[in-house]
Amino acid sequence: MRVTVSRKSHFNAAHRLYRKDWSMEKNDSVFGKCNNANFHGHNYEVIASVTGEIDPETGYVIDIKELAQYIYEEVELPLDHKNLNLDVPEFANLNPTAEHIVVVIWNKLRKRVKSEHELEVVLYETPRNFVSYRGQ
Repeated sequence: MRVTVSRKSHFNAAHRLYRKDWSMEKNDSVFGKCNNANFHGHNYEVIASVTGEIDPETGYVIDIKELAQYIYEEVELPLDHKNLNLDVPEFANLNPTAEHIVVVIWNKLRKRVKSEHELEVVLYETPRNFVSYRGQ
């Protein structure tokens, strides 16, 4: 029996969408107001979901306390109240779009979740705009 266990969290962060190798005009054309040179922020919501077999001894797929700790250490601590462009090494040369952020988070959590479990991360940039990644 396969079950999915999910944990929701959040972090607040600023970013700027732009490419250093493009002109300001092209950046403005592609990224619009998200290319603000003074950055802009979001109240991100993250849902990490782990799917696997229920352990017959514990009744868990994953101990939710462990999943919460992984999210705290791998997502909240390094990203909360940060400027993604300036403070987070993963984005030194990677445009911090929602698509890239969700992949970075997935990669960080994937190292902590048992390999036999599937992992999906959903990242809400706004209540209406969100992305998801399953490692594919």
